[in-house]
Amino acid sequence: MSDTTEQSGARSPQEPSLDEQIAAYQREFRDLDPQVEKVVSALGRLNRRMNVAYGRQVADLGISNAEWEVLKTLVLAGAPYRLGPGELAKRLGLTPAAMTHRIDRMAGEGLVTRDRDENNRVRVIVELTDEGRSKWLEAMRMATDFEEELLQDLSSEERGLLGEMLIRLLRRVEHTQPDAGGRLTDLD
Repeated sequence: MSDTTEQSGARSPQEPSLDEQIAAYQREFRDLDPQVEKVVSALGRLNRRMNVAYGRQVADLGISNAEWEVLKTLVLAGAPYRLGPGELAKRLGLTPAAMTHRIDRMAGEGLVTRDRDENNRVRVIVELTDEGRSKWLEAMRMATDFEEELLQDLSSEERGLLGEMLIRLLRRVEHTQPDAGGRLTDLD
């Protein structure tokens, strides 16, 4: 195995190694900084592959990535794990119509309930069910195992340093692109 393949990891036959990609970019765009491109291209590929891995894990549990996002958002809201559909849509960067479709599907699967607010009968509340919480916990267990395996070659100090560096990059993007937290289009 060549150093290039070792550095870039396994890839699909149609995807060039990072070094090949950067060389092609430099050939076409001479102002490219290869160090910067290596970082952002590696982050992009890592993100895609991790999303595929997480998607497979939640699929094994019988839920979609879209459903996982709702479960996670309800858990992050804290006990009693309840939010209005509008707030869910806002937090997920979705349109109200897409959120309604997702809630309908999840209520049908027993992952959430949708009831009228006792204090305001006009308002609807979406609440995590025991089944939904169970799916969330199992997905977290699977993700934790995957993430530990992913980072196994890094020392505790390296993990901390990498985390801090990534947070600095994230803060830069959040500062320059404050509206980039949502979706560009609905995913379902």
